[in-house]
Amino acid sequence: MSAKLAINKEVFVPHDEKMLAAVQVKRRTKKKIPFLATGGQGDYMTFICLSVTNKKPSHLSITKVKQFQGSSAFVKRSQWTIDQLRQVNGIDPNKDCPEFDLMFENAFDQWVAGSAGEKCTFIQILHHTCQRYSSARKPEFVNCQSKLLGGNSILHSAADSVTSAVQKASQALNERGERLGRAEEKTADMMNSAEQFAVTAHKLAMKHKC
Repeated sequence: MSAKLAINKEVFVPHDEKMLAAVQVKRRTKKKIPFLATGGQGDYMTFICLSVTNKKPSHLSITKVKQFQGSSAFVKRSQWTIDQLRQVNGIDPNKDCPEFDLMFENAFDQWVAGSAGEKCTFIQILHHTCQRYSSARKPEFVNCQSKLLGGNSILHSAADSVTSAVQKASQALNERGERLGRAEEKTADMMNSAEQFAVTAHKLAMKHKC
C-alpha cells in the first residue's frame, strides 16, 4: 500500500473524511524548534493533505501528517480549515518548480515538494476544490501557473470532456429522434396514401360492376 493510501485509511477514514490530495514535502528553511520540544524522535517524512468530510455540508481541511523513522504509523500534527488558508504561493508562474508556500491565519510554511509535478497536482486540486467548496472568503493564489488555475488544467479538461461527451450524445439522440420522427411521418404518409388508393380502387371497382 502506498503512503498516500495508508494516510487516507489511517488518518481520514476513521473520522468520516476522504483525502482528496496529498504532497510529500520538506521545509525550505529549517524551523527553529526548542531542544526539549524535539523529543528525540529523529527523522520523519511530512505530508500536506487536503481532505473533505463525507457528511453534508462538506468541510475542507488541510492537515500536516508525519511519519517518524522506524514507525509505520502516520500521525496528524496540525490541521486548518480551508477558511483559515489565506494564500497559496506557487513561487514561479513561468515554470514548473517544486517550491510553494502556504499562509494561514496563524502559520506560514515554506515547502519543497518531492517533485514539481506533485506540487502542481496538489495546487491544481486545491484551487479547484476551493472554488467548489469554500465560502465567499476564498484563499488567494499567487505566482501560480495559469494551467493550474483553469484553462488547461486536467480537472477542467476532464470536466470539459465529460460535458462535451454529454452534449454530443444529446445531439446524437436528438438527431436520431428527428430522423425517427421523419421516418414515422413518411410511414404515416405512405399509409394514408395506401388507404386512399385502396378506397379509390374500391370505388372504381364498384362503378365497373354497375
